[in-house]
Amino acid sequence: MATTTNSKIIRATKHKIYTAFTDRNALEGWLAPTNMVGKIHNFDLKVGGGYSMSLFYLDSETAGKTSENEDRFYATFVELKPYEKIVQTIHFRSDNPGFADEMTMEVLLEGAANNATKVTIVFRNIPVGIDPKDNETGTEQSLEKLARYVAED
Repeated sequence: MATTTNSKIIRATKHKIYTAFTDRNALEGWLAPTNMVGKIHNFDLKVGGGYSMSLFYLDSETAGKTSENEDRFYATFVELKPYEKIVQTIHFRSDNPGFADEMTMEVLLEGAANNATKVTIVFRNIPVGIDPKDNETGTEQSLEKLARYVAED
C-alpha cells in the first residue's frame, strides 16, 4: 500500500489551523481539491466519532468513486490532540474493490516562524485504486485552499 506526505507552511496559528480541520463548515469550505466541492452529511467531533462527506467533481470528464461525479467517504477520528495532531481513518463508499481498503490520514501541526504553522498531511494505506500522485496533487490543492481559508478568517 502506498503512502504520501505533503507539507506546507501556512501563515496562521496552530489553533486556527486545528480549528479549520475540526469545524464542519470550515472543512466543507476548503477540504475538497480544486476541481471539486464538498458537502458534509454528518459530523461528530470526538475520538470514535467522525463525519461523512461527498466530494463532487465540477467537470463532467472525471468519474467518481461512488457515483458518476461523486466521491463519498466516511472518516473516523482515531486521535484528536488539540493544536498538534489529528488522525483519522477513511473509507470510500464504492462498489469498486480498488477503493475498499481503509486509508489513514495523519495531520501534524508544528509551530513555525512569524506565527505560521507547518502543516504535514500523511496518507497511509492508500487504496490501490487511487494513484498516489493524484493523492499528492489533491492534497497540495487542499492545503492551498486551507491557506486561503485561514487568511480570510
